Amino acid sequence: MQTNLADFIKHTREGKEADAILRNCVHCGFCTATCPTYQLLGDELDGPRGRIYLIKQVLEGKPATAKTQLHLDRCLTCRNCETTCPSGVQYGRLVDIGRKIVEVQVPRPLGQRVLRTALKQVLPRKWLFTPAMKAGQAVRGLLPKSLQNKVPPKQDAGAWPSRQHARKMLLLDGCVQPAMAPNINAAAARVFDALDVQLVIAPGAGCCGAIRHHLNDHDAGLKDMRRNIDAWWPLVEAGAEAIVMTASGCGVTVKDYGHMLAHDPAYAEKAARISLLTKDLSELLYEFDSALQAKLNGKIGKRVAWHPPCTLQHGQQIRGKVEGILRAAGVDVQLCNDSHLCCGSAGTYSVLQPELSYKLRDDKLANLQAGNPELIVSANIGCLTHLQSGTATPVRHWIELIDSALARA
Repeated sequence: MQTNLADFIKHTREGKEADAILRNCVHCGFCTATCPTYQLLGDELDGPRGRIYLIKQVLEGKPATAKTQLHLDRCLTCRNCETTCPSGVQYGRLVDIGRKIVEVQVPRPLGQRVLRTALKQVLPRKWLFTPAMKAGQAVRGLLPKSLQNKVPPKQDAGAWPSRQHARKMLLLDGCVQPAMAPNINAAAARVFDALDVQLVIAPGAGCCGAIRHHLNDHDAGLKDMRRNIDAWWPLVEAGAEAIVMTASGCGVTVKDYGHMLAHDPAYAEKAARISLLTKDLSELLYEFDSALQAKLNGKIGKRVAWHPPCTLQHGQQIRGKVEGILRAAGVDVQLCNDSHLCCGSAGTYSVLQPELSYKLRDDKLANLQAGNPELIVSANIGCLTHLQSGTATPVRHWIELIDSALARA
């Protein structure tokens, strides 16, 4: 694709990156075949190729409009198009650059500004979000359905393992997950404990930065990233083997710290090291395959449907590892039809674009439930909560299933 970027962006770091990404696009349109919003709406501008043209126009100096903003807002950033693209177009990075510029050029209506500000200020701060979630859970039965969908019932985390081990790994506690589903991290700690590995939560680490970054507040997102690096660094220097991610949405972001902070001389080297150390827990547990098989030995006999989040299969390009671990536990894992398509959660998307989000959720659940599973498992807190809001079938993190199987071993 030929480009002629405007002076305001041409010689900047973001401009050079965007220009290189645009020039890789060959207009083939393969991406439209796997774009969830294009499948629903059938509008070229609601597919990756159309959005790339919109971003290109803005970068070349054409003023953005509310229509431009709407089509970019509708993008889930699922990155399915990156998996499909034969030219390796890094669409996720391009749309982040484009959205940030459009956000400056196109003022949002007051209601949108208030909602987006609330999401940016409350969700990443556990000291605000956790009390709010507890209050919501206390009166959950009185809440309207739209709010009940965002407030899962209170969950018991169970006991955190107390044994000490020579092998230690860091665990990102996250921002919303500890309040919404505290058993996920506890279950991960118990599974690793059974394998003689200790998971450690670093004081001071919190939101990975994804929420603010994807709401176009890049500076605040970078601040979150730097805070995490500062919290982890002493433990990394002390020999922590890895940084474990139990939420694939956080994992895809932390793995990108090296890129995000490459321009920061004070953090570039540390950020690159953090990215290399960051692993989804399926990557780590897959390395314990024989040990897990010996402990699990087919302990799970349930019909289980597996939903791979976009941030796992497209963002991190991890496929097959969770399935392998579950098979070691005796689960006959089958991917549902259209398993590559997004469930509609996509961070704050389900709040900001509820109509599209719920349509994608219902389509995903129809495919997941076609085999009449007793349980649906996934790997990201947003997906779990979103899917559970549309079904009576239990939806849990897959590590909870492994934890319960080890408890019976």
